[in-house]
Amino acid sequence: MGDNFSVDDIDLAIVEQLRINGRATNQQIANNLGLTAATVSTRIRRMEDADKLRVVAVSDFSAHGYNVLMELAIEVDGRPASEVAAELAEFPEVFAAHLVTGRYDIDMLVVLRDFSDLPDLLLDKFSKVRGIRSMMPAIAVDVLKYQFDVAPLEARSQQ
Repeated sequence: MGDNFSVDDIDLAIVEQLRINGRATNQQIANNLGLTAATVSTRIRRMEDADKLRVVAVSDFSAHGYNVLMELAIEVDGRPASEVAAELAEFPEVFAAHLVTGRYDIDMLVVLRDFSDLPDLLLDKFSKVRGIRSMMPAIAVDVLKYQFDVAPLEARSQQ
């Protein structure tokens, strides 16, 4: 079904309803769109089976007691950046790790409960990872966008 499946306007409307309220029942979505709950259920299942839709739960950092969001650019020397990144990604404080081009080799998003956790993270934990030449932290002072529906259905269907 994957290659022959195409998303139509009804599918897009269902996805939009899920983006608005990820906990909406099939019946609630159906009521909002003038459909039956069975139609909504079938279409959601078809999109999931065709790898066009994945329903996930996302929570806020602060809901888990993390009050500091930090970007950390890392320069690597003497070891493949992919190995260093994989090792750093194992730390629970690391929210995201990316291999990047430019002056630095790795870019990470790190969360901390408090600023007082910063020295321990950088000086005791990360500094023990072999291959790190330098670390450039940048504290997020305000979050302007925190969005996970960054792959629109239209774009994903062309991959």
